Amino acid sequence: VFSEDLHTSLYFVNASLQEVVFASTTGTLVPCPAAGIPPVTLRWYLATGEEIYDVPGIRHVHPNGTLQIFPFPPSSFNNLIHDNTYYCTAENPSGKIRSQDVHIKAVLREPYTVRVEDQKAMRGNVAVFKCIIPSSVEAYITVVSWEKDTVSLVS
Repeated sequence: VFSEDLHTSLYFVNASLQEVVFASTTGTLVPCPAAGIPPVTLRWYLATGEEIYDVPGIRHVHPNGTLQIFPFPPSSFNNLIHDNTYYCTAENPSGKIRSQDVHIKAVLREPYTVRVEDQKAMRGNVAVFKCIIPSSVEAYITVVSWEKDTVSLVS
């Protein structure tokens, strides 16, 4: 958005940012995708419209408008912070603009086990086996083969 005065403006720097997925062991930095002249005031909000606040050691909004979510152990996972939709606003004398929603999602780095569901079938009938993958990682896992006693089975 440009005002009639060519010395003031508000604009999006990266309007395509829609999702940030990060490992719980690394944390993440998410820049507000807006800027302007004169310098803008940047604020972050939850999709509900509630302005977010700093939570020491967990979440921080830097003066330059970058949202930081710190690394955390799996036991400290909180949906409100680690798997939520945010947006940011930029405001200066030209007006105020709102970014599109950005979904921020932490992936927990913890050990997991993939197992096969027990099945029973009478001799000569078909048995259907299902690979059980924990829900916390199933979006990131693809079953590529089945093995019996470390020998690959042909489909």
